[in-house]
Amino acid sequence: MSEEQPGTGGQRGSRLLELVAVMDRLRSPGGCPWDAEQTHRSLATYLLEETYETLEAIESGDDTDLREELGDLLLQVIFHARIAEERDSGPWSIDDVAGGIAEKLVRRHPHVFGDAVAPTAEYVEGRWDAMKRAEKQRTSAVDGVPMAQPALSLATKLMNRAARAGVEVDRPAAGGVPEFATADDVGEHLMAVVDAAREIGVDPEQALRDATRRFVTAVRAAEPAPPPSE
Repeated sequence: MSEEQPGTGGQRGSRLLELVAVMDRLRSPGGCPWDAEQTHRSLATYLLEETYETLEAIESGDDTDLREELGDLLLQVIFHARIAEERDSGPWSIDDVAGGIAEKLVRRHPHVFGDAVAPTAEYVEGRWDAMKRAEKQRTSAVDGVPMAQPALSLATKLMNRAARAGVEVDRPAAGGVPEFATADDVGEHLMAVVDAAREIGVDPEQALRDATRRFVTAVRAAEPAPPPSE
C-alpha cells in the first residue's frame, strides 16, 4: 500500500481532501453567494433528487453516469458536514462523519475485525439488526424504519425486519396472486394492481402505506413485551 500522504494524488482517497477544500472555499467569505446561504433544510430536496438520479444510473447500467451521480451524492455529504462545522454550538465535521461510520462498521462486523463467526449473509443481517437495536435501545424490530420512504420499499423493509427478528404475524392476504417465475412477472402484476386501484379511484401508494402501518401494529402486538426497567 502506498505510504504517500493524502493530497499528493498518489494515495486512494486523497482527492476527497480536494473536495473538502473546494467546499470550504465555496462557503468561505468571498466564495459563492448561493452556496453560502444554503442550510440543511434547503439542501434536503437536492439530497433526495441526487439519490433518485443515482438509482436511475444504477438501473440504466451506464457506468459513466453512475460515477457522476455518486459524485453529486458525495457532494451533498460534504456540503452538510461543512454547514455543521460552522455552528457556534455543537459543531461537527466531515471527519466526525467518516470516523463515525468507520467505527460503526468495525463494531458491527465482529466476524471480520474480531473472533466472531458469521456462517451466512443472512446471519450477518440478523446480527446487524440485533446489534443496532441494542445500541439504539429499540424495543421493536420495526423501530427506526423511516416511514416516509416510498410504500413499496417501506413494505419490503418492514417485512424483512420482522422476518429476520423471527416475529410471526399473519401474512397479507394473497388471494388471486399468481405464481411468479421472474422479476418481470412481479412487475407486471404490480402494474395490474396499480391499474385496478386506479379504476376504483384508490391511490395505490397511500393504500399500501396504510397497509404497512397495520403491519407495524401487528408486529408490535406479536413481539414479546420488553423486560421491566430496573
